[in-house]
Amino acid sequence: MDKTLIKGVQLLDHLVRAAAPCGVSELARLTQLQPSNVHRTLQTWMALGFVTQEAGSGAYRPTLRLFEWGCRVADRFDVRKVAREFLSVLARQTQETIHLSVLDGAEIVYLDKIDSPQPVRAYSEVGGRAPAHCVATGKALLAHGGVAALQALPSPLPRPTPHAVADLQALQKQLVQVRNQGYAVNRQEWRLGVSGLGAAVFDQQQQAVAAVGLSAPSTRLPEPRLHELGRSLAATAAQISRSLQAH
Repeated sequence: MDKTLIKGVQLLDHLVRAAAPCGVSELARLTQLQPSNVHRTLQTWMALGFVTQEAGSGAYRPTLRLFEWGCRVADRFDVRKVAREFLSVLARQTQETIHLSVLDGAEIVYLDKIDSPQPVRAYSEVGGRAPAHCVATGKALLAHGGVAALQALPSPLPRPTPHAVADLQALQKQLVQVRNQGYAVNRQEWRLGVSGLGAAVFDQQQQAVAAVGLSAPSTRLPEPRLHELGRSLAATAAQISRSLQAH
């Protein structure tokens, strides 16, 4: 394993996740590397076009090169292209935040998102991650992912909020319900005050390759509306599945 490459990528990761441009000293503290190593690595990233230096402060920030790469990778997911029109329709009908997620180990990654037009809305971002067992799209994918998907989960299961599922046995009971009703529910399990729904999208081999999700403040998702939207979400996921299978 190339430790130099690992440290270089970790440094770039810190820079991407930082809220503002960072100096060498700050990055050295975050990465526990020597300032001289940080400076040398930053110069390499600059030469490759991934990092630039602020003229005034001398601090470093990532360039749009990473965004270009990310967009090219995301566009390779056929489901993202196929789903976009259906997600837009669902967003207009529900007036809530709609997203498309895929499973990556024990987490989901948001591939696409359409924000709610309402002033108070759920927070998520394209490229962001969340623990699969705590969000509805993750549960929808775990419900159809078989033993391998469950084996990828950590033990014990993290509980970001008191509402999160306590153990694997309890989660498996929820996943049975997900399969029976066609959609998953998250009741403040990832973030307090935010609830959501998720339904799986299937490819030609009937493998769950993505999930459509809806997130909103819990106050806007009382039980009757929650399940009404769940059925709408499942219908949209089925439409995307049929369209994906036709490609």
